[in-house]
Amino acid sequence: MTTFIRTIVLYICVVAAMRIMGKRQLGELQPSEFVIALMISEIATIPIDKQETPLLHGIIPIFALVLLELFCSVLVIKSETMRRIITGSPVQIIKDGKIMMKRLKGLRICIDDVMEQLRLAGYSAISEIDSAIIETNGQLSVIPKEAQRPVVCSDLNLSPKQTHVPHTVISDGVLRKRNLEGAGISEEWLRQKLARYNIKDYKEIAYLCVTDDKKIVIQIAD
Repeated sequence: MTTFIRTIVLYICVVAAMRIMGKRQLGELQPSEFVIALMISEIATIPIDKQETPLLHGIIPIFALVLLELFCSVLVIKSETMRRIITGSPVQIIKDGKIMMKRLKGLRICIDDVMEQLRLAGYSAISEIDSAIIETNGQLSVIPKEAQRPVVCSDLNLSPKQTHVPHTVISDGVLRKRNLEGAGISEEWLRQKLARYNIKDYKEIAYLCVTDDKKIVIQIAD
């Protein structure tokens, strides 16, 4: 029972720590953030494995690392020099359609790895690429040549109406009243719409959203 309680407490602390650090996908973490995340996960396991270790010996280091990361984040924002030291700088590995071999060797990346990333980005040959940059989080940004760039509305002199993300009004049978105002509708309006589908209870709905033009999209619960 003690182990269970200690695990729950440390789980809450780690989740709180990651929330304080901000929202990022694992693949978007900067090197310093990735190191902090690894260290936090390792520290959290110590009081769980060793019952004689006080909980504070795990909690204090976790939030000390969070404070360190927040401090580093401020330095990165304030100082360009510290930004280069802590997060590094983007490196261009393809320029004007040519691979920059010296930079690839400096990064210890082989051409096969570059080609794999290009294919994942939707390009089968380097001849289609104008520039490619290894970002500070290790991801590859690809800028295609103009002839390979997808056609957009401005190329066709079109000016479509701007649309926005639909508002989720019902999710898993629960009405999200906060989203009613954002969608510009009332609960009475919603009930009238649902009456047309012979739906009397929100629990019958798995998902319902409202678009800009006040159309509703419904997924009935199984």
